[in-house]
Amino acid sequence: MKIKYFLIVILFSFVSCSDKKEKKKNSTPNIQGTWKLISSEIIENGKSRFTPFSSEQKMIKIINATHFAFLKHSLNPKDTNSFDAGGGYYTLNQQDYIEHLDYYKDKKWESKIFKFKISLSKDTLIQKGVEKVEEANIDRVIIEKYIRAKPYQ
Repeated sequence: MKIKYFLIVILFSFVSCSDKKEKKKNSTPNIQGTWKLISSEIIENGKSRFTPFSSEQKMIKIINATHFAFLKHSLNPKDTNSFDAGGGYYTLNQQDYIEHLDYYKDKKWESKIFKFKISLSKDTLIQKGVEKVEEANIDRVIIEKYIRAKPYQ
């Protein structure tokens, strides 16, 4: 009789462990916070352009529970016209991240939807998807790599 109960306890232990692993595998990552862009790759017309973000320009993306915003500018003091910003709301379902761009300096981009796949590993967020804006003749794949920003970075 004791062996029967012992086997039942062991069986429930295995089921609960495998269930936790499955939930973790299929869970939606927590992407809320401030992210610093460290590299960007644009693939357009079969050509790839890689941009490491370093001493020349800086970009952050701020994500809360419902909305996102990005801010980008040149670090060159002589380059006063390079500011770029936008934002809107997003949806996230597991690795499917969809941005609804409500605000942008170029009105052709506003009200557009951009679908991405994301991966999150520790403090690194990678976002890959298609930017397609017919009015601006844009159709390209972008891959952006972010790290979680530390205060005063």
